[in-house]
Amino acid sequence: MAGAQRQPRLPRSRSRRYHSGFYAIRGLVYQQLTRWVCCADSSTGKLVGTASLIVEKKFIHSCGKVGHIEDVVVDEAARGQKLGQRLIEELISIAKQQGCYKVILDCGEHNVPFYEKCGLTKKEVQMVKYLDR
Repeated sequence: MAGAQRQPRLPRSRSRRYHSGFYAIRGLVYQQLTRWVCCADSSTGKLVGTASLIVEKKFIHSCGKVGHIEDVVVDEAARGQKLGQRLIEELISIAKQQGCYKVILDCGEHNVPFYEKCGLTKKEVQMVKYLDR
C-alpha cells in the first residue's frame, strides 16, 4: 500500500481503555449534561441569581468528566448576601454527584477574589477567538 497513511497507535496498555472511552464519548455528543441553579427573592418571587454547569466528557483522566461553571449572575440589589457563593457551592456539589474530577470557569481579573472565596484557584490562561466579528 504505497502512500497509505498509518493510523497512530495508542500505547498497548491504554489502547482498549481509550478506545472504549472514545466510543462512549462519541455516543454522548448530543447528550451533554447542563444544569442551572437559580435563587429568587422569597417576598417578590423575582429571580435574583443564576448560574449553570455544563458537564463535558474528556479523553484524559480515564475518560473522566469536567464541570464548566458558566453565566454566574447575581442582581446588584441582592449582592452581599452570599448568593453567588451559594450558587457556586451548589454547582460544585452537582459536579461531584456527576463524577467530575474538577470544575473550571473563566472570569475577569476583577472577579478572581470572589471565586477564590468560593474555593477555586487561579490557574493557567484563557484564550478566545470571537466568531461573530
